[in-house]
Order: sequence, then structure tokens, then C-alpha cells
Amino acid sequence: MSTSSVASPARCAARVILVIAALGMCARAVSTKGLHFYPDDPIAREPESQDASKAQPYFMGSMYEMTNNLFVTAGYKPSGTRAQNINTIDEVPDSNWFTNRIGTTRVTIADLVRGPNRGAPPDPSRWILTREKTSGSHPGFTARDAKGETWFLEFDPPYFAEGATGAVEVATKIFWAFGYNQVETYLTTFDPRQVEFDPKATIRRPSGARTKFTRDDMNAILERVARKPDGTYRTVAGRLIPGKILGGFLYDGTRPDDPNDVVPHEHRRELRALRVFGAWTNLTDLKASNTIDALATENGRTVVKHYLQDVGSTFGMCNDLHEWDLSYEHFIQGDTTRRRLFSFGFALSPWQTARYVEYPSIGKFEGDVFDPRKWRPQTPTTAYLEMRDDDAFWAARRVAAFTDEMIRAAVHTGEYSDPAAEKYLADVLIKRRDKVIGTYLTAVNPIVNPRLDGESRLTVENAAFAAGVASGPATYHASWFRFDNATGETQPLSATQSTTTTIDAPRGLPTASGSFIGADLSVESAGHPAWRRPIRIYFRRSGEGWTLVGLERLPETLTTDPESSRSKAETGKERGDRNPLAHQ
Repeated sequence: MSTSSVASPARCAARVILVIAALGMCARAVSTKGLHFYPDDPIAREPESQDASKAQPYFMGSMYEMTNNLFVTAGYKPSGTRAQNINTIDEVPDSNWFTNRIGTTRVTIADLVRGPNRGAPPDPSRWILTREKTSGSHPGFTARDAKGETWFLEFDPPYFAEGATGAVEVATKIFWAFGYNQVETYLTTFDPRQVEFDPKATIRRPSGARTKFTRDDMNAILERVARKPDGTYRTVAGRLIPGKILGGFLYDGTRPDDPNDVVPHEHRRELRALRVFGAWTNLTDLKASNTIDALATENGRTVVKHYLQDVGSTFGMCNDLHEWDLSYEHFIQGDTTRRRLFSFGFALSPWQTARYVEYPSIGKFEGDVFDPRKWRPQTPTTAYLEMRDDDAFWAARRVAAFTDEMIRAAVHTGEYSDPAAEKYLADVLIKRRDKVIGTYLTAVNPIVNPRLDGESRLTVENAAFAAGVASGPATYHASWFRFDNATGETQPLSATQSTTTTIDAPRGLPTASGSFIGADLSVESAGHPAWRRPIRIYFRRSGEGWTLVGLERLPETLTTDPESSRSKAETGKERGDRNPLAHQ
């Protein structure tokens, strides 16, 4: 399936308007073929105009996916290509995958604490069980509360009391703030003395047969979870997602029965960015069964909505009692296995020297040995391997937007009974946040938010300086040019520079509406040679001012080292953009 059609409705409409205008001015007719920027650039929402009502449920076995990722995906060679769902200013438009929140719009502490929760919490005065929990490692049930709403209940294992439920609650708030679709979740109580059983409730037996779900079955499940002194159980309740459930999404390819799903998942920036977001929170369990696709009706059309629905494998909660290597190594990783084998076990890995302060509600989670570039989920995904430094920069800006107060507020929603555990989790998240932004905000030219005013003054921001992960004097260089939007030709203007983030533009810039100019911006700063690589920006004249319509942080294609994620420009490649959301 060609990815060039992803923005076709908007682009086709633009072409029609331009062609009609051209026909009305035959003497000045101009071909729109090859336009670099269209009237609706930069788009704010990904076009999803096709009806997806024929999409059918599809489920992939976790064992198959894990095996494929460990032995096939692990050998995947990254393409080094730019993410294909970004708009012309290097941002991810809103979509049924992702909604821009923290880092782009104002997210208050109250917003963060509420997260995706919009309805009322469950009424735990009565639970009616309908079946056992069918996925995930922690026991649970599917049940209706006293108001008749359906919920998915998950409990804590005895050795991680409050850990699993707290991780789900906190991580759901964080990943909602990032922009992912999340399930509404609430911490609540389960009292087995107030439980009834749906007459149609069944449970799967070891033979595979489903038989009647009984109280003995419930008690057998509850024997494996943490119990409170009063005989009740702490549980996290996830509200039933509206719409028809279609199974999970994969981290590569597209869903063939969804006509709106035309960007290969490995080239969606928000999925690549999980390598950064996952490292910060230690989300080690990235697989299809922890995602959900659901048919939803929006604006009278049926579309597929994509949920990152299980983010509870965070903060050390995916590690069992004796699993210390998760987040440092994949389940099977040949290089480390060989090193330990040939050294007779004397070649130590980082996880063998990390110092953990373990709490039952936190698990193995630390920030001293942590290195974002060396972080590993349980198994690699194609999107994880495709991440480039511009994707990581985009993600790190969102991590940087979490203030200390916001982090502590999010952790507080986990309702941990031990204040020391709550403080420790927040402290580690703050420490890991600083390492993430220190690693990725300085790895590329950090200029953001360029603005050209009516007096020809260009103002920019330095994301690394703003986040406090770089300092010192810097000189900003701008090489200006006129740009022909129809032919792509450039005409050099003069170069300017400044020791502040305000740079004068050349005199005599065009004043006609619809004119384009551009600039290559670089930064000279001691200790940051990567900042010398310029970003390219484009402005369009509209009325009395200039509008940013283009920003290219890195070239279209890079040669990428998958281990370090450090990118180098591919020899002989010209700066370009085949992003279907940006141009056609």
C-alpha cells in the first residue's frame, strides 16, 4: 500500500482549488505539480476521512510475537528515513493515534491528575463477575459494578502489594499527558463478600473448555493476590472501551482493513518515541496485546481508534522477584550472553552493579546506572529500532515539560500507603527525566519555535538551554534564501548572526502575499558540535506578517547506528522530504 495517499483528501482539495484558480487566469496559468507547500500546511490533524466500518477483529498470539521480535525483528536494519506522519514543521498532527498535549498545549496539574478519566468511578458496593481476566500477568476479573458498568479489574501480587495497581494508575496519567489514547482507570476496592456471579459467567479450564465460573474459582484466583487486613482487596478498574474491539495494533506495517491506516507503524513518530517515553518510565512490555484497536464513530463516520491500553509494566513492575536484567537486556540478547559465557560470568552487566532501594510498591527502578540510549524493552519492535535523533528530540521535549511538581502529583495518584515509597518513585522519575533530556535535547541542533516578525527579526528558542541541560555562550547563524514554492529553486540572500536568540533578517525581503523565504540555522556552542548542523526553516508571507510553514531538523535519510541511535547524514543525499503528510 502506498503511503503517499495519507493526506490525499486535503491535498486533493488544495489541488482542485489551485487548478480552478489557474483556469480562471489562463494567461497566468501555473502548474501546481510539485508544490513544496500547500495552502493547508502545516496541517494540525491527520486526515482520516475514509469509512473503516468493515474492519474485523484480529488477534496475534503473544508467544508468536515475542519469538518473532527476538529472532527476526532483532536483526532488522533501520531504514534511517524520516518519520512519515509528521507535518511540514516537524510535528505530529493530532489523529486517532495521538493527541498533542504536554509540551504543545497547557496541561495543568489538575489535568494530569484527572488524565483520561471523564466518567464516574466504579461503584464497588457490589460486583457481578462475568469472567476471569484473559490477558496480562497479574490476576483479575471482568465484572459489572453496582451501576451495571463493565470494568476490568486487576490486582497486586502478594510480593508487590500496591505495586501493579499503582503503576497502572500513575503511568496511565503520564502516557495520557504525552498524548496516547488511554483507558479510564480508577483505584477502588474489591470485597469478595459483596460479589455475585452472572449466570452466564464462565472460566477457561486447563483443557481449554469454558465452564461455569464459581465462587471456588474466584477464591482460587484471590489466593494469588495481595489481601488487605480487613479481607478486601485493592484493585485498579479499567472502564470498558466503547466500540467494537478489533484486537491490538502491531509496531510495523499497516492494518489492511483500515483505509485510514496508510503510514507504516514503524514510521509513525509517536510509536518510535516510545523508545524514549518507555526508557523514562521503564515501560518494558511493548507488544500488541498491550494495545487495542476499537471501532469508534466520529463526525458520523466509523474510524479505528488506537489505544496504548496497558502501560502498567512500568517502574519495575514487569520484573518478577528474581528478574534483575529487564530494561537492560532483551529477553534474549546474543552479545551479552556470549560475553558472560566467554568470561565465565566475570564480565558484569550494568544491572549487576545497580543499587536498588526496593519497596513492595515500586520494585526494581533506579536512576543512577540508567542510560536512556542503552535501555532495552523485553523484546525489540521495528518502531523502536527505527527511532532517529529527531524523533528522540521531539519526545524529549515532552519529557522535559513534566515539572517536578507534575511528576510528584502524578505519582501521588498511585495512592501508595508508604510516603517513602511515593517519594522514592518521584525522585527516580525526576532523575531519569533529567538524563533523558540531557541525552536527547543536546544530540541535535536544539533550535525550536522560530518566529519572524513584521520588522524582519527572527526569534528562536534553544530547547537545551531552556531545559537547563546545556549552558554557556552561543552564536546563532542564519543563511537566508528566497524560495520558489512551485519549482523548489532557491536564491541565496545574505547571512546574518547573533549572540542572542533574536537574529536580524536581510533587508528587502519580499512583501507580496504568498512569497516564501527560508533560512538554514545553526548554533556555535562549545561542547556541542552537533549543533553546527543547520536546521532549515521556511516562512510564507501572508498579509503583513510571516507564517512558519516548514522546519526540517535532519535530512530525509540518515545512516543510523541502531545501538547508539546516533545519526549521520547519508553521503550524497540531498535535503528533501517524502513525508506524505507534508507533501505529495
